[in-house]
Amino acid sequence: MRNSKNLPMVLVVDDELAVLETFEAILEGEFEVVTAKSGQEALDKIAKEPVNLVFLDIAMPDMDGMQVLRKIKECDENLPVVMATATDSARKAVEAIQSGACNYITKPFDVHEVITVARKMVEQGKLMKEVIYLRSQRMDAKFENIIGKSKKIKEVYAIIEKVAKNDSTILISGESGTGKELIARAIHFNSERCQKPFIPINCAAIPENLLESELFGHEKGAFTDAASQKLGMFELANEGTLFLDEISGLKLDVQANLLRALEEREIKRLGGVKIIKVDVRIISATNVDLKEAVKDGKFREDLYYRLNVVPVCLAPLRERREDIPLLAGYFLKRYNQAFRKKIEGFTKESLEYLTHYDWPGNIRELKNVIERLVALKDGGTILPGDLPFDIFIKSSLGEDFTVEGGLKQASTDFQKQYIEAVLERANGNQVKAAKILGIHRNALLNKMKSMGLKKSAEGR
Repeated sequence: MRNSKNLPMVLVVDDELAVLETFEAILEGEFEVVTAKSGQEALDKIAKEPVNLVFLDIAMPDMDGMQVLRKIKECDENLPVVMATATDSARKAVEAIQSGACNYITKPFDVHEVITVARKMVEQGKLMKEVIYLRSQRMDAKFENIIGKSKKIKEVYAIIEKVAKNDSTILISGESGTGKELIARAIHFNSERCQKPFIPINCAAIPENLLESELFGHEKGAFTDAASQKLGMFELANEGTLFLDEISGLKLDVQANLLRALEEREIKRLGGVKIIKVDVRIISATNVDLKEAVKDGKFREDLYYRLNVVPVCLAPLRERREDIPLLAGYFLKRYNQAFRKKIEGFTKESLEYLTHYDWPGNIRELKNVIERLVALKDGGTILPGDLPFDIFIKSSLGEDFTVEGGLKQASTDFQKQYIEAVLERANGNQVKAAKILGIHRNALLNKMKSMGLKKSAEGR
């Protein structure tokens, strides 16, 4: 059972029980210690557990420490590994460092040295993860990571490539999940402001009474809970980009203050009198029609025109179906790496199901589905039977679906598709499929015969 205190996990690998017990005694309380008596056991635990640091003995039977080290680095090159040995060998130390070890300690262990090294290496691992995350944010924001070959995405690409280098105010519109923040990040990280902050704020997710404070900040005592001064998003984004997502969520009085900030390039904190100059590029996004919101009196017309200098419209995924296989492949590669899986790809049939589905949640929904598929599958290729059933059946109906034949025919067609899907998921095993369907195998065989389904696994 995982430690309730959520302590950093240290894996100690040594074939001597006394050494394992010593490490447990030294690190107990500050770290969660797990142990392995062989290299293979260590690799198995690293594959399954969220290990933060490895202490690895060099001299072990079957697979020595250097071999284990190299295999660990193949699995996770950023996992800190400290080598341990009974002899202080400079040659071994150099070889270990060259193979990816972060440090080196010798037996008998000094208690303070072990604790100091463990703390240092765990902290180094955290910093490395932060660096990797920040790098990934920049990598994700590259233009080439805007995946697609459709005419509509190419039009978007052409617009943002032109406006990235200037300071034009941009309004990105599109349904939820179409990738509006990705576009905003791509514009920022390919602009002259790329070394400065990119600050996103979801205007619809923050309570109305706090939104003005979030945007403009407040002085101590400005309201009941204002125990100290707080900088707003405008100040934090100074010289960078402020991304206002779901801009339609702003109430009218905040809209007025936002308009002033855009026009005058200055703000005033709540409860303050000081005028603060700000240099911020504004990129906003909406999933509602702001023109209609203006007509309904819910959005200021002058602010709308101030935000909509360069409009960028993102089409829903159902209107750019040729991009779905590319996006699915991109997310498959990403989650293969994240989960250390080797899913080979999609069958032609499974890609057809993905392509014909309407994706009401757009790219976000597709991303989540691929993540789920990779997480649940051990290997091989993604088959139609692996897909969530709603995607399978809705894609099966497709655009060619007709109502001819009435309800009885529709029921028969549905049963046939459902049985095919279950057989696919059961790898053709009729006994297993019948159990899933809740019917006897003989009943399944009769239905397969009447529906013209192949007995792909007869006798199993």
